[in-house]
Amino acid sequence: MTQFRYKAVAPGGQVVQGEIEADSRDAAVAQLRDQGHLPISADPGIATWKWGLTPFGVRPRLISRGDIIALTRQLGTLLQAGLALDEALITLARVVQSPPLQRLIQEIQDSVQRGASLSEALAQHPRHFTALHVNLIRAGEAAGELPPVIDRLATYLEQSQELRSAVQTALIYPALLCVVALCSLAAIMVFVVPQFIPLFEDAGATLPLLTRLVFGAAGIARDAWLPLLAGLVVLGWIVKKRLEQPAPRLRWDLACLRLPLIGTVIREFETARFTRTLGILLGSGVPILTGIRLAGDVVRNRALAAVVEDMGASLEQGLPLTGPLRKSGLFPPLAVQLMEVGEESGQLDQMLLKTSEIYDGNVRIAIKRALALLEPVLILGLGGLIALIIMSVLVAILGLNELVV
Repeated sequence: MTQFRYKAVAPGGQVVQGEIEADSRDAAVAQLRDQGHLPISADPGIATWKWGLTPFGVRPRLISRGDIIALTRQLGTLLQAGLALDEALITLARVVQSPPLQRLIQEIQDSVQRGASLSEALAQHPRHFTALHVNLIRAGEAAGELPPVIDRLATYLEQSQELRSAVQTALIYPALLCVVALCSLAAIMVFVVPQFIPLFEDAGATLPLLTRLVFGAAGIARDAWLPLLAGLVVLGWIVKKRLEQPAPRLRWDLACLRLPLIGTVIREFETARFTRTLGILLGSGVPILTGIRLAGDVVRNRALAAVVEDMGASLEQGLPLTGPLRKSGLFPPLAVQLMEVGEESGQLDQMLLKTSEIYDGNVRIAIKRALALLEPVLILGLGGLIALIIMSVLVAILGLNELVV
């Protein structure tokens, strides 16, 4: 049994919150409905404030991506329960605890009361609601199916966030390992190796090439670490600005796709995001050309995004949708094949969502394999560099012993 923290509207209209034990979120929601409550949210664990440090002390953080996802889910739940849009927004404004989020909901509610549609009200806040968010809700409004569309949108956002969080979490350990390895190597080169340099200089002997290289690098690291650090910062800034230009960014992203193992992870991660986005858009009634444009916006790799743009051009010319995908060779063959089947059978949206599920799993498996390989590579690499440094010192010491004998 899992403990769920819930918020709900009681039969009398007041907002209640507390904890409930259930096997799953759906079971918790069912228990609340059996008690006559209208569930707003049911999340595992105890809800806590999110705090951040500022120059003026500690204050609650501003609206996060997770806040928008939770807001979307709660709004869909209230609308599916039969509440009017205005009433649902009023209820949400009462139950949220974050003042910035309360202000955002109030501004949306004010726009709706002045006669704007929900999609128009959300479009006034592009910082928090993307074009994908707005267009999906606009499609739901046009089809008269706003509650189920918002529910599908919330599910889409949760799945996208889950995949993104899984990738970020998996990268934390190797990133820390790299930092520790670099710091250890820097400490050896700056503080340990320079201690041996005066000893060999006083002896006046000719040092082996390996020793001279290591001592030279240690001297530079000790005496010029500040210019080196500044140079790395400037180099990083130059590379960043360079990659903001379309042509260099395209070449860089294309090169990333050709990397062993890493390229596969990038390709499958982007495929999962693209197919899920396009699938939810088409399933919600968004026109296919608009859907392709919006789905292309979520693809970060410019090489793959260019192929998605070609898909729209191909469709406008009356050609098969998947032609540019197969011609480019950049998307996984299985994904292209599934999309072709969906296009021919008239069930493209369903096949896209199925494809996203497949590559969600593939990404997780690929990341585990990559980490399994990366950890020993980093450890052996650091060990090899340290062994090389020690060997350079030992070779020089042995050379001095031979001179003494």
